[in-house]
Amino acid sequence: MKKVDIAMACDHAGYNKKEQIKEFLENQGFKIKDFGTFSEESVDYSDFAHPLALAVESKEYDFGISLCGSGNGINMTANKHQGIRSALCWTVEISELARRHNDANVCAIPARFVSDELAIEIVKVFLSTKFEGGRHKRRVEKIPV
Repeated sequence: MKKVDIAMACDHAGYNKKEQIKEFLENQGFKIKDFGTFSEESVDYSDFAHPLALAVESKEYDFGISLCGSGNGINMTANKHQGIRSALCWTVEISELARRHNDANVCAIPARFVSDELAIEIVKVFLSTKFEGGRHKRRVEKIPV
């Protein structure tokens, strides 16, 4: 995997899995910015999704990895930002297609529905898959309003 800068964020439901993924990525030599949360205490995912999205949207970080219980809330929040293409990734194949066909720049993981091992595989594939371009580029360019 090419070493890129990664922003991470989660709510309380994603905290433990975020820590597992973060440790894996740091051990691989990735630069990580952790926007929180930093415990299992109940919080609102949007408080952490917006800073992550701003950091990726501004190109301060190359990619984002976000987690919440279902992955939906943090994914929807990140996608409110025009420069974000956050994909809800619950399988390796979805993760690969999100990058290859949709040029996703944020990988949203449903923490309560995937194992730690699967979450790490999803992230590995997300970070190592290149955007295919071609006919997909035209479609991706039509996403922002």
